[in-house]
Amino acid sequence: MRRFLLLTPLIAVIIGGLLPSACSKRQKSGEVAQQEMDVHGMTSDWKFTLPQGNPAEGRKLFVEAECYKCHEVKGEKFPGVAETEKGVGPELSQMAGMHPPEFFAESIINPNAVIDPKAKELSYVGEDGKSKMPDYSDTLTAKQVADLASYIASLKGQTSGEQMRH
Repeated sequence: MRRFLLLTPLIAVIIGGLLPSACSKRQKSGEVAQQEMDVHGMTSDWKFTLPQGNPAEGRKLFVEAECYKCHEVKGEKFPGVAETEKGVGPELSQMAGMHPPEFFAESIINPNAVIDPKAKELSYVGEDGKSKMPDYSDTLTAKQVADLASYIASLKGQTSGEQMRH
């Protein structure tokens, strides 16, 4: 028994040393072969799917996080906003159907992932070309992001003959 206890750390070091090096070769290449994906149950058409969010909870969070200060939502009532804080980000009232919830989730946790080509002229980005929107990746839980994205994706706004531009 004592001999086994002495060998256990040695075995752990050997296995621990071999496994990361085998995995790191794949990680360095940046490519995963289809055969390797199948071994782990991952198909070639895999993509991240955001968990189902609750639009009502997302609206509450929109108010709590004061998103309305930078993003107008026509037809919605929110607390008053100073003129200097208005229009920092796009108006959101007709977002339903423009993008999937995953797009909105990415915009919330990584606002620089996709920058609208007209963002500079609309004053949505700073002089450095980066979004003025804060990064919420360390602030919100996955459920909160899903709820907020679900709320934004549910916004249909008032219908007009003109397509909403964001």
